[in-house]
Amino acid sequence: MVKCTIFVKDLGNFGRINEVYGSYFDAYPPARETVEVSRLPKDVNVEISCIAVL
Repeated sequence: MVKCTIFVKDLGNFGRINEVYGSYFDAYPPARETVEVSRLPKDVNVEISCIAVL
C-alpha cells in the first residue's frame, strides 16, 4: 500500500500537477491527497510526502 500527500502553494495548478504526477504511474497510482499551503521549505511550489507499507 502506498499513500502520497501533495502539498502545493497554489491549488490552481492542480491540473498540471495531476498530469505530471499521473505520468509516473501506469496502472495503479497510489492513493493521494492534495493540500494547499501558504509556504513550503526553500520556497518550492510543490512537496510530496510518500508512505509505503509492504
